Amino acid sequence: MKVLSYTEGQWHKEGKETDLVSAVTGDPVAQMVEADLDYKAACEYARQTGGPVLREMSIHERAFKIKFMGQYLMERKKKYYELSTHTGATKKDSWIDIDGGIITAFLISSKSRRNLTDRPYHVEGDHERMSRKGTFVGQHVCVPRHGVAVHINAFNFPVWGMLEKMAPAIIAGMPVIVKPSPTGSFLAYEVFKDIIESGLLPEGSVQFIAADKPGDLLDHLISQDVVAFTGSATTGKKLKAHPNIIANNVRFNLEADSLNASILGSDVTPVMPEFDLFIDEVAEEMTVKTGQKCTAIRRTIVPKELTEEVIEALKQRLEKTSVGDPSKKETQMGPLASSLQAERFNEQLQQLTEVTDTAYAPTNGHGDAFSAPRLLVCHKPMQVDEVHKLEAFGPMTTVMPYESTKEAIALANKADGSLVGSLFTADDSLAREITMGCAPYHGRFMVINRNSAEESTGHGSPIGSLVHGGPGHAGGGEELGGARAVLHNMQRVALQGSPTTLTNITKQYIKGAETRESEKHPFQKYFEDLEPGESLTTDKRTVNEQDIEDFAELSGDHFYAHTDPKAAARSLFGKIVAHGYFVLSATAGLFVHPDEGPVMLNYGLENLRFLAPVAPGDTIQAKLIVKRKNVRQKKADDKFPFGVVYWDVEVTNQNEEMVAEYTILTLVKRRNRLDIDIFEEEEN
Repeated sequence: MKVLSYTEGQWHKEGKETDLVSAVTGDPVAQMVEADLDYKAACEYARQTGGPVLREMSIHERAFKIKFMGQYLMERKKKYYELSTHTGATKKDSWIDIDGGIITAFLISSKSRRNLTDRPYHVEGDHERMSRKGTFVGQHVCVPRHGVAVHINAFNFPVWGMLEKMAPAIIAGMPVIVKPSPTGSFLAYEVFKDIIESGLLPEGSVQFIAADKPGDLLDHLISQDVVAFTGSATTGKKLKAHPNIIANNVRFNLEADSLNASILGSDVTPVMPEFDLFIDEVAEEMTVKTGQKCTAIRRTIVPKELTEEVIEALKQRLEKTSVGDPSKKETQMGPLASSLQAERFNEQLQQLTEVTDTAYAPTNGHGDAFSAPRLLVCHKPMQVDEVHKLEAFGPMTTVMPYESTKEAIALANKADGSLVGSLFTADDSLAREITMGCAPYHGRFMVINRNSAEESTGHGSPIGSLVHGGPGHAGGGEELGGARAVLHNMQRVALQGSPTTLTNITKQYIKGAETRESEKHPFQKYFEDLEPGESLTTDKRTVNEQDIEDFAELSGDHFYAHTDPKAAARSLFGKIVAHGYFVLSATAGLFVHPDEGPVMLNYGLENLRFLAPVAPGDTIQAKLIVKRKNVRQKKADDKFPFGVVYWDVEVTNQNEEMVAEYTILTLVKRRNRLDIDIFEEEEN
């Protein structure tokens, strides 16, 4: 198997060949062909070929590309698992990397289609009114950058690391250059090769570099580009300080390995479920991926009086961990990713053993890349700085006793920033104190007790819907976070102008903009025929006392402000007023068209505000305005292709005062099927 670079639309088959060996056997698995690449041309190809095509698509269209790519890869994952074994991964480890990576891509795609605008750009949040009369407003818009996203990935997660960065960049409209670590690159290459084979992504949108180092790639980046690096803090800081990165203020996201901590609460005793949960979690994080996780528990912080009990329980748990060939079903921990990684791990471990005591260190009876789990203990962790600065990247942890809650917090924070911390306690008051004390120093903080443990995703599992990253030593970067992952790759620009001008720019209705009365009822129009700013002004309706009494009986809502004249006279309103939900229902009666048409159903309601009371004798009128639209993919069991239309509703009284405003969502039939519909039906 040859691991080749793919740039400028072609595979590079000539170059220096280097054996990529199996972590299990030490035998060659593949040869990495390091070609003489023109990195400047690769960057220009991404910007000039891939970028323009991606930017022509809407965010949702790009998200569908990622969804279909994930489906394509999922069908081919069996061969990825076979290769993954040679990285030292057990089946469980491979699931985290392979299925986890594809599932993360699915999630980012889904979140983007649910939470971001169905345009090439995202209109973010509500507008900002900046003048008394509302003729001058502001609106944040996130637009695709006209650059390339360079992804330099670590060796420990060849698939997850690639897909969790690629998916949001492509959805943001940025072409990608992937530079994996040579270690395990044969697995990343196999997945990337299938991505190209699928033909789902536009030409120039993804490129792949098979090389030991990124050469002069960073020399050719410009201010519109983005770099995302995962790996050691030392290498990350070196790349971040590259003269060209600094000179052009290239956006740089650093996610570095960190000395993450897990704390056992002082309320926990050895007979409590939280004690066993804590032991299992620490042992799991020591052995999953052979401890080669940027989120692994390196510092195990426990009450001083429980130090020996924790050490003994961890030893018993680790003794049950079978180490060996990861392809065998009974194996629970395989080798480190390479003999070089094993050598580095042993060097780092040696430095730590000079300032700690060794509590558990069984003999390694396997090959060069294998290592047994190691358990260290530091009895004076507040005085020994090395245990908070030096990371041995492998199957190990250091137990650290504490004497007070304040000291536990100080120990957790002493590493000066980490990707994740966790706490095991049954005391929610203690949980609050420790969480708030640790939060500024951690990117994620997990609190576990007997109630949450069964469904917990675990200390060491970044989740696509939550942010991943951390301050200080962890790099100060941020990835994932659902739709936020996409926005990291976009440029946020503040637009200013009149509501009408900004509506015409963004193609999304902004309150206060001029509207156009529809020539026929909008509920009688298909999805494609509706345009933002199109409106319907309804007839009027005068509310009377009988309406309010009838609604109280029908709904069962007999709140005194609607039904008791004497109590209502003492209320904020000073008299009987209509129910807010009556106003809502009466408004629907004003704008809903009774006949069958393209509108299928009411899908939801957002941002409802009752701004003024409606009393008997008041007359209400509504204005229905098309705000924005999203295409929905037709599923095999859907009767019709459809989209979601967001409508602004403004309800006024006889004095033209706003009494209510909100947004309703309706499902509206589309006239035409799209490529996304056909793909889904073929998949089903």
